Amino acid sequence: MTSVDGPRAGSPVGDAGRPVGPYQPFAHLTTEHSALYRQVMGVFVRAKQEFTVHLRPEDVHLGLPPEARPPLEAVAVALDRLGRWGNLRADPDTSRVTALEDFYRSRHIYQLTRAGEAAEEALAAYDDALGRRGELQAVALADIAVQLRALLALADRSDPDPAVVHLALLALVDRFSGLAENARAFMNSLQRTVDLHEAEVEVFLAYKQRLIEYLERFIEDLVTRGAEIAGLLDTLGAPPAGTVAPLLRLAAEREASDAAPDAAAEALAAAERRWQGRWDGLRAWFLSTPGRNSQAKLLRSAARQAVPQLLAVVQALNERRAGRSDRSADFKELARWFAEAPDDDARHRLWRSAFGLHSARHLTIDQEALGEREADPVPASASWYDAPGVRISPQLRRTGSYERRGRARAVQDRAEARAYLAELAHKQAEQTAAARARLVTRGEVRLSELGELDPAAFGLFLLLLGDALSAWRPQTDSVTATTNDGTLEIRLTRFPGGGTAEIHTPDGVLRGPEHTVEIIDLAAERESAWSGR
Repeated sequence: MTSVDGPRAGSPVGDAGRPVGPYQPFAHLTTEHSALYRQVMGVFVRAKQEFTVHLRPEDVHLGLPPEARPPLEAVAVALDRLGRWGNLRADPDTSRVTALEDFYRSRHIYQLTRAGEAAEEALAAYDDALGRRGELQAVALADIAVQLRALLALADRSDPDPAVVHLALLALVDRFSGLAENARAFMNSLQRTVDLHEAEVEVFLAYKQRLIEYLERFIEDLVTRGAEIAGLLDTLGAPPAGTVAPLLRLAAEREASDAAPDAAAEALAAAERRWQGRWDGLRAWFLSTPGRNSQAKLLRSAARQAVPQLLAVVQALNERRAGRSDRSADFKELARWFAEAPDDDARHRLWRSAFGLHSARHLTIDQEALGEREADPVPASASWYDAPGVRISPQLRRTGSYERRGRARAVQDRAEARAYLAELAHKQAEQTAAARARLVTRGEVRLSELGELDPAAFGLFLLLLGDALSAWRPQTDSVTATTNDGTLEIRLTRFPGGGTAEIHTPDGVLRGPEHTVEIIDLAAERESAWSGR
Protein backbone atom coordinates (compact mmCIF):
# COMPACT_ATOMS: atom_id res chain seq x y z
CA MET A 1 0.00 0.00 0.00
CA THR A 2 1.30 3.43 -0.91
CA SER A 3 1.82 5.67 2.11
CA VAL A 4 1.43 9.44 2.16
CA ASP A 5 3.72 11.29 4.53
CA GLY A 6 3.18 14.61 6.25
CA PRO A 7 5.62 17.53 6.32
CA ARG A 8 9.27 16.66 5.95
CA ALA A 9 11.57 16.43 8.93
CA GLY A 10 12.81 19.81 10.03
CA SER A 11 9.65 21.78 9.17
CA PRO A 12 7.83 23.39 12.12
CA VAL A 13 4.76 21.33 13.01
CA GLY A 14 2.32 21.37 15.87
CA ASP A 15 -0.15 18.83 17.22
CA ALA A 16 -1.43 16.07 14.95
CA GLY A 17 1.12 16.97 12.26
CA ARG A 18 -0.41 20.43 11.73
CA PRO A 19 2.19 23.00 10.53
CA VAL A 20 2.69 26.08 12.65
CA GLY A 21 1.95 29.42 10.98
CA PRO A 22 -0.78 31.28 9.08
CA TYR A 23 -0.09 29.60 5.71
CA GLN A 24 -1.06 26.02 6.52
CA PRO A 25 -2.97 25.46 3.22
CA PHE A 26 0.40 25.70 1.42
CA ALA A 27 2.02 22.99 3.55
CA HIS A 28 1.21 20.27 1.01
CA LEU A 29 3.67 21.83 -1.46
CA THR A 30 6.74 20.87 0.60
CA THR A 31 5.91 17.26 1.44
CA GLU A 32 7.18 14.09 -0.13
CA HIS A 33 3.95 13.39 -2.05
CA SER A 34 3.19 16.96 -3.09
CA ALA A 35 2.28 15.86 -6.64
CA LEU A 36 -0.54 13.68 -5.29
CA TYR A 37 -1.82 16.53 -3.09
CA ARG A 38 -1.88 18.87 -6.08
CA GLN A 39 -3.82 16.33 -8.15
CA VAL A 40 -6.36 15.81 -5.34
CA MET A 41 -6.87 19.55 -4.96
CA GLY A 42 -7.25 19.81 -8.73
CA VAL A 43 -10.15 17.32 -8.56
CA PHE A 44 -11.92 19.56 -6.04
CA VAL A 45 -11.30 22.71 -8.14
CA ARG A 46 -12.79 21.07 -11.24
CA ALA A 47 -15.73 19.80 -9.20
CA LYS A 48 -16.44 23.29 -7.91
CA GLN A 49 -16.43 24.61 -11.48
CA GLU A 50 -19.10 22.00 -12.24
CA PHE A 51 -21.12 23.15 -9.17
CA THR A 52 -20.35 19.96 -7.21
CA VAL A 53 -19.82 20.77 -3.55
CA HIS A 54 -19.11 17.52 -1.67
CA LEU A 55 -16.92 14.62 -2.82
CA ARG A 56 -16.38 11.22 -1.30
CA PRO A 57 -12.97 9.49 -1.39
CA GLU A 58 -14.26 7.20 -4.15
CA ASP A 59 -15.21 10.25 -6.26
CA VAL A 60 -11.77 11.80 -5.79
CA HIS A 61 -10.13 8.49 -6.67
CA LEU A 62 -12.04 8.28 -9.96
CA GLY A 63 -11.22 11.93 -10.75
CA LEU A 64 -7.45 11.35 -10.68
CA PRO A 65 -5.55 10.61 -13.95
CA PRO A 66 -5.89 6.90 -14.78
CA GLU A 67 -2.24 6.51 -15.75
CA ALA A 68 -1.03 7.68 -12.30
CA ARG A 69 -3.92 6.71 -10.05
CA PRO A 70 -2.76 5.54 -6.57
CA PRO A 71 -4.72 3.08 -4.38
CA LEU A 72 -7.87 4.29 -2.70
CA GLU A 73 -6.21 4.00 0.71
CA ALA A 74 -3.51 6.50 -0.31
CA VAL A 75 -6.19 8.93 -1.52
CA ALA A 76 -8.01 8.60 1.81
CA VAL A 77 -4.80 9.40 3.72
CA ALA A 78 -4.16 12.40 1.44
CA LEU A 79 -7.68 13.71 2.07
CA ASP A 80 -7.16 13.36 5.81
CA ARG A 81 -3.87 15.30 5.63
CA LEU A 82 -5.42 18.06 3.53
CA GLY A 83 -8.23 18.29 6.04
CA ARG A 84 -5.72 18.78 8.87
CA TRP A 85 -3.93 21.54 6.96
CA GLY A 86 -7.17 23.41 6.33
CA ASN A 87 -7.42 22.89 2.56
CA LEU A 88 -10.52 20.70 2.89
CA ARG A 89 -13.36 20.36 5.36
CA ALA A 90 -14.44 16.87 6.39
CA ASP A 91 -18.06 16.19 7.36
CA PRO A 92 -19.46 12.84 8.55
CA ASP A 93 -21.08 10.88 5.75
CA THR A 94 -24.29 9.37 7.12
CA SER A 95 -26.12 9.02 3.83
CA ARG A 96 -25.03 5.42 3.25
CA VAL A 97 -25.31 4.01 6.80
CA THR A 98 -27.25 0.72 6.74
CA ALA A 99 -26.11 -0.97 9.94
CA LEU A 100 -25.02 -0.03 13.43
CA GLU A 101 -21.42 -0.89 12.65
CA ASP A 102 -21.30 1.82 9.96
CA PHE A 103 -21.64 4.53 12.63
CA TYR A 104 -18.29 3.48 14.08
CA ARG A 105 -16.47 3.59 10.74
CA SER A 106 -14.69 6.75 9.56
CA ARG A 107 -16.81 7.91 6.63
CA HIS A 108 -16.45 11.51 5.49
CA ILE A 109 -17.39 13.74 2.62
CA TYR A 110 -15.03 16.58 1.72
CA GLN A 111 -15.36 20.06 0.30
CA LEU A 112 -13.02 22.98 -0.38
CA THR A 113 -12.50 25.51 2.39
CA ARG A 114 -12.06 29.22 1.73
CA ALA A 115 -8.39 28.93 2.62
CA GLY A 116 -7.91 25.94 0.30
CA GLU A 117 -9.68 27.68 -2.57
CA ALA A 118 -7.57 30.82 -2.07
CA ALA A 119 -4.40 28.71 -2.08
CA GLU A 120 -5.40 27.04 -5.36
CA GLU A 121 -6.16 30.41 -6.97
CA ALA A 122 -2.76 31.69 -5.88
CA LEU A 123 -1.03 28.59 -7.29
CA ALA A 124 -2.93 28.91 -10.57
CA ALA A 125 -1.85 32.56 -10.87
CA TYR A 126 1.74 31.53 -10.08
CA ASP A 127 1.77 28.81 -12.75
CA ASP A 128 0.18 31.17 -15.27
CA ALA A 129 2.82 33.84 -14.62
CA LEU A 130 5.65 31.32 -15.02
CA GLY A 131 4.25 29.88 -18.25
CA ARG A 132 3.41 33.21 -19.82
CA ARG A 133 5.42 33.91 -22.96
CA GLY A 134 4.11 37.34 -23.84
CA GLU A 135 4.04 38.92 -27.27
CA LEU A 136 5.12 42.06 -29.06
CA GLN A 137 1.85 43.80 -29.87
CA ALA A 138 2.33 45.92 -32.96
CA VAL A 139 -1.45 46.40 -33.13
CA ALA A 140 -1.38 47.93 -29.64
CA LEU A 141 0.95 50.65 -30.94
CA ALA A 142 -1.62 51.62 -33.57
CA ASP A 143 -4.40 51.59 -30.95
CA ILE A 144 -2.38 53.84 -28.63
CA ALA A 145 -1.85 56.31 -31.47
CA VAL A 146 -5.60 56.29 -32.20
CA GLN A 147 -6.43 56.92 -28.52
CA LEU A 148 -3.93 59.78 -28.32
CA ARG A 149 -5.41 61.43 -31.40
CA ALA A 150 -8.85 61.11 -29.79
CA LEU A 151 -7.54 62.77 -26.61
CA LEU A 152 -6.00 65.55 -28.69
CA ALA A 153 -9.38 66.15 -30.32
CA LEU A 154 -11.07 66.22 -26.90
CA ALA A 155 -8.50 68.68 -25.60
CA ASP A 156 -9.41 71.11 -28.42
CA ARG A 157 -13.05 71.24 -27.26
CA SER A 158 -14.12 73.94 -24.87
CA ASP A 159 -16.39 71.66 -22.81
CA PRO A 160 -15.52 67.97 -23.30
CA ASP A 161 -17.79 65.27 -21.90
CA PRO A 162 -16.18 63.90 -18.67
CA ALA A 163 -17.50 60.37 -19.35
CA VAL A 164 -15.99 60.32 -22.85
CA VAL A 165 -12.68 61.64 -21.53
CA HIS A 166 -12.61 59.12 -18.70
CA LEU A 167 -13.39 56.17 -20.95
CA ALA A 168 -10.79 57.29 -23.51
CA LEU A 169 -8.12 57.54 -20.82
CA LEU A 170 -9.09 54.14 -19.37
CA ALA A 171 -8.85 52.54 -22.82
CA LEU A 172 -5.45 54.17 -23.37
CA VAL A 173 -4.10 53.00 -20.01
CA ASP A 174 -5.46 49.48 -20.51
CA ARG A 175 -3.89 49.17 -23.98
CA PHE A 176 -0.59 50.61 -22.83
CA SER A 177 -0.43 48.38 -19.72
CA GLY A 178 -1.02 45.30 -21.86
CA LEU A 179 1.66 46.39 -24.33
CA ALA A 180 4.27 47.01 -21.62
CA GLU A 181 3.56 43.81 -19.70
CA ASN A 182 3.48 41.60 -22.78
CA ALA A 183 6.69 43.15 -24.12
CA ARG A 184 8.45 42.48 -20.80
CA ALA A 185 7.21 38.87 -20.70
CA PHE A 186 8.18 38.31 -24.34
CA MET A 187 11.73 39.59 -23.88
CA ASN A 188 12.16 37.38 -20.79
CA SER A 189 10.90 34.32 -22.65
CA LEU A 190 13.04 35.28 -25.66
CA GLN A 191 16.15 35.32 -23.49
CA ARG A 192 15.23 31.90 -22.14
CA THR A 193 14.87 30.71 -25.75
CA VAL A 194 18.29 32.11 -26.64
CA ASP A 195 19.84 30.41 -23.61
CA LEU A 196 18.18 27.08 -24.44
CA HIS A 197 20.82 24.47 -25.28
CA GLU A 198 18.78 21.26 -25.15
CA ALA A 199 16.34 22.17 -27.93
CA GLU A 200 16.02 19.88 -30.90
CA VAL A 201 18.06 21.31 -33.71
CA GLU A 202 15.47 21.05 -36.50
CA VAL A 203 12.69 22.48 -34.33
CA PHE A 204 14.84 25.38 -33.18
CA LEU A 205 16.00 26.22 -36.71
CA ALA A 206 12.42 26.34 -37.97
CA TYR A 207 11.31 28.43 -35.00
CA LYS A 208 14.30 30.76 -35.38
CA GLN A 209 13.33 31.97 -38.84
CA ARG A 210 9.77 32.83 -37.80
CA LEU A 211 11.01 34.55 -34.65
CA ILE A 212 13.52 36.73 -36.51
CA GLU A 213 10.85 37.79 -39.00
CA TYR A 214 8.54 38.58 -36.08
CA LEU A 215 11.21 40.71 -34.38
CA GLU A 216 12.07 42.59 -37.57
CA ARG A 217 8.40 43.39 -38.21
CA PHE A 218 7.89 44.66 -34.66
CA ILE A 219 11.07 46.77 -34.78
CA GLU A 220 9.84 48.39 -37.99
CA ASP A 221 6.43 49.13 -36.45
CA LEU A 222 8.02 50.41 -33.25
CA VAL A 223 10.21 52.85 -35.19
CA THR A 224 7.36 54.27 -37.25
CA ARG A 225 4.54 54.16 -34.68
CA GLY A 226 6.86 55.12 -31.84
CA ALA A 227 7.82 58.36 -33.56
CA GLU A 228 4.14 59.19 -34.16
CA ILE A 229 3.19 58.41 -30.55
CA ALA A 230 6.12 60.46 -29.24
CA GLY A 231 4.97 63.41 -31.33
CA LEU A 232 1.40 63.14 -30.01
CA LEU A 233 2.63 62.88 -26.40
CA ASP A 234 4.85 65.90 -26.93
CA THR A 235 1.86 67.86 -28.27
CA LEU A 236 -0.36 66.87 -25.34
CA GLY A 237 2.41 67.80 -22.90
CA ALA A 238 2.66 66.93 -19.23
CA PRO A 239 0.80 68.16 -16.14
CA PRO A 240 0.32 70.70 -14.75
CA ALA A 241 0.81 73.02 -17.75
CA GLY A 242 0.26 70.57 -20.61
CA THR A 243 -2.81 70.32 -22.81
CA VAL A 244 -3.68 66.98 -21.22
CA ALA A 245 -3.90 68.40 -17.67
CA PRO A 246 -7.63 69.37 -17.85
CA LEU A 247 -8.48 65.93 -19.25
CA LEU A 248 -6.66 64.16 -16.41
CA ARG A 249 -8.47 66.32 -13.88
CA LEU A 250 -11.86 65.49 -15.43
CA ALA A 251 -11.06 61.76 -15.16
CA ALA A 252 -9.92 62.17 -11.55
CA GLU A 253 -13.08 64.14 -10.62
CA ARG A 254 -15.28 61.46 -12.19
CA GLU A 255 -13.51 58.69 -10.25
CA ALA A 256 -13.75 60.63 -6.97
CA SER A 257 -17.43 61.51 -7.42
CA ASP A 258 -18.56 58.34 -5.64
CA ALA A 259 -16.42 58.94 -2.55
CA ALA A 260 -18.00 59.75 0.80
CA PRO A 261 -18.46 63.51 1.49
CA ASP A 262 -15.92 63.55 4.31
CA ALA A 263 -13.29 61.84 2.09
CA ALA A 264 -14.02 63.61 -1.22
CA ALA A 265 -10.97 65.90 -1.08
CA GLU A 266 -8.60 63.04 -0.27
CA ALA A 267 -10.12 60.83 -2.95
CA LEU A 268 -9.76 63.61 -5.55
CA ALA A 269 -6.12 64.23 -4.63
CA ALA A 270 -5.35 60.49 -4.78
CA ALA A 271 -7.07 60.15 -8.16
CA GLU A 272 -5.13 63.11 -9.55
CA ARG A 273 -1.83 61.64 -8.36
CA ARG A 274 -2.77 58.29 -9.84
CA TRP A 275 -3.63 59.71 -13.27
CA GLN A 276 -0.55 61.94 -13.31
CA GLY A 277 1.62 58.91 -12.51
CA ARG A 278 0.01 56.91 -15.32
CA TRP A 279 0.58 59.73 -17.78
CA ASP A 280 4.21 60.18 -16.66
CA GLY A 281 4.76 56.45 -17.13
CA LEU A 282 3.32 56.59 -20.64
CA ARG A 283 5.57 59.50 -21.56
CA ALA A 284 8.63 57.80 -20.07
CA TRP A 285 7.90 54.71 -22.17
CA PHE A 286 7.98 56.59 -25.48
CA LEU A 287 9.92 59.83 -24.82
CA SER A 288 13.61 59.99 -23.97
CA THR A 289 15.03 62.65 -21.65
CA PRO A 290 18.64 63.80 -21.20
CA GLY A 291 20.46 61.03 -19.39
CA ARG A 292 17.61 58.47 -19.71
CA ASN A 293 16.51 56.54 -22.76
CA SER A 294 12.86 55.70 -23.23
CA GLN A 295 11.61 52.16 -22.67
CA ALA A 296 10.61 51.93 -26.33
CA LYS A 297 14.20 52.68 -27.34
CA LEU A 298 15.54 50.12 -24.87
CA LEU A 299 13.03 47.54 -26.13
CA ARG A 300 14.04 48.26 -29.72
CA SER A 301 17.70 47.82 -28.80
CA ALA A 302 17.00 44.56 -26.95
CA ALA A 303 14.99 43.20 -29.89
CA ARG A 304 17.80 44.10 -32.29
CA GLN A 305 20.39 42.43 -30.06
CA ALA A 306 18.26 39.28 -29.90
CA VAL A 307 18.62 38.72 -33.65
CA PRO A 308 22.43 38.20 -33.65
CA GLN A 309 22.13 36.21 -30.42
CA LEU A 310 19.70 33.84 -32.13
CA LEU A 311 22.05 33.56 -35.08
CA ALA A 312 24.91 32.75 -32.69
CA VAL A 313 22.85 29.94 -31.18
CA VAL A 314 22.13 28.63 -34.67
CA GLN A 315 25.86 28.74 -35.48
CA ALA A 316 26.64 26.79 -32.30
CA LEU A 317 23.99 24.19 -33.19
CA ASN A 318 25.39 23.86 -36.70
CA GLU A 319 28.90 23.44 -35.35
CA ARG A 320 27.63 20.77 -32.97
CA ARG A 321 25.96 18.95 -35.88
CA ALA A 322 29.17 19.21 -37.90
CA GLY A 323 31.07 17.45 -35.13
CA ARG A 324 33.19 20.42 -34.01
CA SER A 325 34.41 20.74 -30.46
CA ASP A 326 31.75 21.99 -28.07
CA ARG A 327 32.85 22.56 -24.49
CA SER A 328 29.36 22.21 -23.05
CA ALA A 329 28.80 18.94 -24.91
CA ASP A 330 32.21 17.67 -23.76
CA PHE A 331 31.44 18.41 -20.12
CA LYS A 332 28.04 16.73 -20.41
CA GLU A 333 29.65 13.64 -21.92
CA LEU A 334 32.26 13.66 -19.14
CA ALA A 335 29.50 13.93 -16.52
CA ARG A 336 27.79 10.94 -18.12
CA TRP A 337 31.05 8.96 -17.84
CA PHE A 338 31.27 9.84 -14.16
CA ALA A 339 27.68 8.71 -13.61
CA GLU A 340 28.32 5.41 -15.38
CA ALA A 341 31.63 4.67 -13.59
CA PRO A 342 31.42 1.39 -11.61
CA ASP A 343 33.07 2.63 -8.38
CA ASP A 344 34.88 5.53 -6.74
CA ASP A 345 38.32 4.28 -7.77
CA ALA A 346 37.27 4.42 -11.42
CA ARG A 347 35.91 7.94 -10.88
CA HIS A 348 39.22 9.05 -9.34
CA ARG A 349 41.14 7.62 -12.30
CA LEU A 350 38.79 9.38 -14.71
CA TRP A 351 39.21 12.65 -12.79
CA ARG A 352 43.03 12.46 -12.93
CA SER A 353 42.96 11.56 -16.63
CA ALA A 354 40.53 14.35 -17.54
CA PHE A 355 42.09 17.18 -15.55
CA GLY A 356 45.71 16.06 -15.17
CA LEU A 357 45.72 16.27 -11.35
CA HIS A 358 48.58 13.81 -10.77
CA SER A 359 51.14 13.71 -8.03
CA ALA A 360 53.73 16.51 -8.07
CA ARG A 361 56.61 13.95 -7.86
CA HIS A 362 56.83 13.99 -11.64
CA LEU A 363 59.01 17.13 -11.27
CA THR A 364 62.05 14.95 -10.46
CA ILE A 365 63.13 14.15 -13.98
CA ASP A 366 66.38 12.27 -13.66
CA GLN A 367 67.24 8.62 -14.23
CA GLU A 368 68.39 7.95 -10.67
CA ALA A 369 65.13 9.15 -9.14
CA LEU A 370 63.12 7.15 -11.69
CA GLY A 371 65.12 4.05 -10.89
CA GLU A 372 64.54 4.43 -7.18
CA ARG A 373 60.82 4.89 -7.77
CA GLU A 374 60.61 1.77 -9.92
CA ALA A 375 62.45 -0.24 -7.25
CA ASP A 376 60.30 1.10 -4.42
CA PRO A 377 57.10 2.57 -5.93
CA VAL A 378 55.15 5.17 -4.01
CA PRO A 379 51.38 5.38 -4.62
CA ALA A 380 50.08 8.66 -5.95
CA SER A 381 47.65 8.90 -3.03
CA ALA A 382 50.50 8.91 -0.46
CA SER A 383 50.78 12.03 1.66
CA TRP A 384 53.86 14.22 1.24
CA TYR A 385 54.38 13.92 4.99
CA ASP A 386 54.55 10.12 4.89
CA ALA A 387 56.23 9.64 1.50
CA PRO A 388 60.04 9.43 1.23
CA GLY A 389 61.98 12.47 0.19
CA VAL A 390 62.59 13.29 -3.45
CA ARG A 391 66.00 14.28 -4.80
CA ILE A 392 65.85 17.69 -6.50
CA SER A 393 68.35 18.73 -9.13
CA PRO A 394 70.68 21.55 -8.02
CA GLN A 395 69.93 23.33 -11.29
CA LEU A 396 66.20 23.33 -10.45
CA ARG A 397 66.95 24.70 -6.96
CA ARG A 398 69.28 27.39 -8.34
CA THR A 399 67.39 28.63 -11.42
CA GLY A 400 63.83 27.48 -10.73
CA SER A 401 63.75 25.58 -14.02
CA TYR A 402 65.08 22.18 -14.95
CA GLU A 403 64.96 22.89 -18.65
CA ARG A 404 68.32 23.01 -20.40
CA ARG A 405 68.16 26.11 -22.52
CA GLY A 406 69.56 26.03 -26.01
CA ARG A 407 70.44 28.77 -28.44
CA ALA A 408 68.04 31.66 -28.87
CA ARG A 409 65.81 31.57 -31.91
CA ALA A 410 66.92 33.62 -34.86
CA VAL A 411 65.29 37.01 -35.22
CA GLN A 412 62.79 36.95 -38.05
CA ASP A 413 62.89 39.60 -40.72
CA ARG A 414 59.43 41.16 -40.84
CA ALA A 415 60.28 43.92 -43.29
CA GLU A 416 58.18 42.34 -46.04
CA ALA A 417 55.12 41.99 -43.77
CA ARG A 418 55.47 45.61 -42.61
CA ALA A 419 55.73 46.79 -46.19
CA TYR A 420 52.56 44.86 -47.08
CA LEU A 421 50.66 46.37 -44.15
CA ALA A 422 51.85 49.86 -45.06
CA GLU A 423 50.74 49.38 -48.66
CA LEU A 424 47.35 48.08 -47.51
CA ALA A 425 46.87 51.03 -45.15
CA HIS A 426 47.83 53.42 -47.95
CA LYS A 427 45.25 51.88 -50.31
CA GLN A 428 42.55 52.04 -47.65
CA ALA A 429 43.38 55.68 -46.96
CA GLU A 430 43.15 56.45 -50.69
CA GLN A 431 39.78 54.69 -50.93
CA THR A 432 38.44 56.59 -47.91
CA ALA A 433 39.70 59.90 -49.30
CA ALA A 434 38.11 59.15 -52.68
CA ALA A 435 34.81 58.22 -51.02
CA ARG A 436 34.92 61.41 -48.92
CA ALA A 437 35.62 63.51 -52.00
CA ARG A 438 32.79 61.77 -53.88
CA LEU A 439 30.23 62.52 -51.14
CA VAL A 440 31.11 66.15 -50.46
CA THR A 441 28.44 68.44 -51.89
CA ARG A 442 28.65 72.08 -52.88
CA GLY A 443 25.67 73.31 -50.93
CA GLU A 444 22.36 71.54 -50.38
CA VAL A 445 21.24 68.89 -52.88
CA ARG A 446 18.42 66.38 -52.91
CA LEU A 447 19.18 62.78 -52.04
CA SER A 448 18.00 61.66 -55.47
CA GLU A 449 20.63 63.96 -57.02
CA LEU A 450 23.63 62.19 -55.46
CA GLY A 451 23.87 59.86 -58.45
CA GLU A 452 25.31 56.34 -58.42
CA LEU A 453 27.69 55.57 -55.54
CA ASP A 454 30.49 53.01 -55.54
CA PRO A 455 30.62 50.51 -52.62
CA ALA A 456 33.17 52.53 -50.60
CA ALA A 457 31.27 55.80 -50.99
CA PHE A 458 27.94 54.10 -50.31
CA GLY A 459 29.26 52.53 -47.09
CA LEU A 460 30.50 55.91 -45.88
CA PHE A 461 27.18 57.50 -46.84
CA LEU A 462 25.25 54.91 -44.80
CA LEU A 463 27.38 55.73 -41.75
CA LEU A 464 26.66 59.44 -42.21
CA LEU A 465 22.95 58.83 -42.74
CA GLY A 466 22.80 56.60 -39.63
CA ASP A 467 24.43 59.31 -37.49
CA ALA A 468 21.94 61.88 -38.78
CA LEU A 469 18.88 59.68 -38.24
CA SER A 470 20.00 58.75 -34.70
CA ALA A 471 20.06 62.46 -33.84
CA TRP A 472 16.60 63.03 -35.39
CA ARG A 473 13.83 63.91 -32.96
CA PRO A 474 10.05 64.20 -33.42
CA GLN A 475 8.74 67.56 -34.64
CA THR A 476 12.12 68.48 -36.15
CA ASP A 477 12.71 69.39 -39.78
CA SER A 478 16.52 69.52 -39.86
CA VAL A 479 19.41 67.83 -38.08
CA THR A 480 23.21 68.12 -38.13
CA ALA A 481 25.61 65.30 -37.25
CA THR A 482 29.37 64.74 -37.38
CA THR A 483 31.27 61.49 -37.86
CA ASN A 484 33.20 60.04 -34.93
CA ASP A 485 36.56 61.01 -36.43
CA GLY A 486 35.37 64.59 -37.01
CA THR A 487 36.18 64.60 -40.74
CA LEU A 488 32.67 64.91 -42.23
CA GLU A 489 29.51 66.78 -41.29
CA ILE A 490 26.05 66.04 -42.66
CA ARG A 491 23.04 68.37 -42.58
CA LEU A 492 19.80 66.56 -43.35
CA THR A 493 16.60 68.57 -43.95
CA ARG A 494 13.06 67.37 -44.65
CA PHE A 495 12.10 68.08 -48.27
CA PRO A 496 8.95 70.24 -48.42
CA GLY A 497 7.40 68.47 -51.38
CA GLY A 498 7.95 64.94 -50.03
CA GLY A 499 8.41 62.17 -52.53
CA THR A 500 10.77 59.20 -52.73
CA ALA A 501 14.52 59.33 -53.29
CA GLU A 502 16.50 56.60 -55.05
CA ILE A 503 20.27 56.09 -54.66
CA HIS A 504 21.77 53.62 -57.13
CA THR A 505 24.71 51.38 -56.29
CA PRO A 506 26.32 48.39 -58.05
CA ASP A 507 24.55 46.12 -55.54
CA GLY A 508 21.06 47.59 -55.82
CA VAL A 509 18.89 50.66 -55.21
CA LEU A 510 18.27 52.35 -51.83
CA ARG A 511 14.85 54.00 -51.58
CA GLY A 512 13.56 56.31 -48.88
CA PRO A 513 11.78 59.61 -48.17
CA GLU A 514 13.16 62.57 -50.08
CA HIS A 515 15.38 64.98 -48.10
CA THR A 516 17.89 67.68 -48.88
CA VAL A 517 21.43 66.94 -47.74
CA GLU A 518 24.66 68.89 -47.42
CA ILE A 519 27.91 67.02 -46.71
CA ILE A 520 30.91 69.11 -45.67
CA ASP A 521 34.55 67.96 -45.54
CA LEU A 522 35.68 69.35 -42.19
CA ALA A 523 39.24 68.00 -42.60
CA ALA A 524 39.72 69.96 -45.84
CA GLU A 525 38.36 73.11 -44.22
CA ARG A 526 40.80 72.77 -41.32
CA GLU A 527 43.71 72.22 -43.71
CA SER A 528 42.79 75.32 -45.73
CA ALA A 529 42.43 77.33 -42.53
CA TRP A 530 45.91 76.27 -41.36
CA SER A 531 47.48 76.96 -44.75
CA GLY A 532 45.93 80.45 -44.81
CA ARG A 533 47.67 81.47 -41.58
